[in-house]
Amino acid sequence: MSIPNDHNPIEHFQRWFHEVDIAHPEDETNTMLLSTMGLDGYPKNRIVLLKRFTWEGFIFFTNYDSEKGKAIEKNNHVSASFNWATSKREVYIMGRAEKIAENLSEGYFESRPEGSKLSAWVSKQSDIISSREVLDERLRFYEVKFKNKNIPKPKYWGGYIIKPNAIKFIESDPLVGFKRIIKYKLQPDYIWSKSVEFIQN
Repeated sequence: MSIPNDHNPIEHFQRWFHEVDIAHPEDETNTMLLSTMGLDGYPKNRIVLLKRFTWEGFIFFTNYDSEKGKAIEKNNHVSASFNWATSKREVYIMGRAEKIAENLSEGYFESRPEGSKLSAWVSKQSDIISSREVLDERLRFYEVKFKNKNIPKPKYWGGYIIKPNAIKFIESDPLVGFKRIIKYKLQPDYIWSKSVEFIQN
């Protein structure tokens, strides 16, 4: 295991992400566990898909009116993690979630297939429905409503970016029986500090 010399965790993440994606294309490399503080005061975890990452942070899309959207609106301190078990790598991110610009959400929505666009209108996340038939009825309604038309992005749907203030990378080496942990922390002057430690598996 080679230790990266850079002090930029996004570059580190980019390198790992592409290595895992190439080595194990059968896995969903962009599967991300998002943790928020629920409105009831308890932490909540759910799976979301990382759609892109930039020098600023990590972007995912969801319904703003969902439970996680409401939780972020109240407390935007979140954490996210990637467990790439096949590659024996893990990434843990802590930061703040912020809505991305509306035009960026619209641009991504436009790139989605028609079925995914319709599902954004049909499925009101976290809402309780009486039966599957209700969803089927909603789908038929929007299929007719948007037939032969461009399907617009719902106002309640869009993207968040997690702007990190700490990122931890863990890599296991079963041959020698230890884990290497690399921690990055954003300093007040916006420079990343970096530390490395080794622990027994």
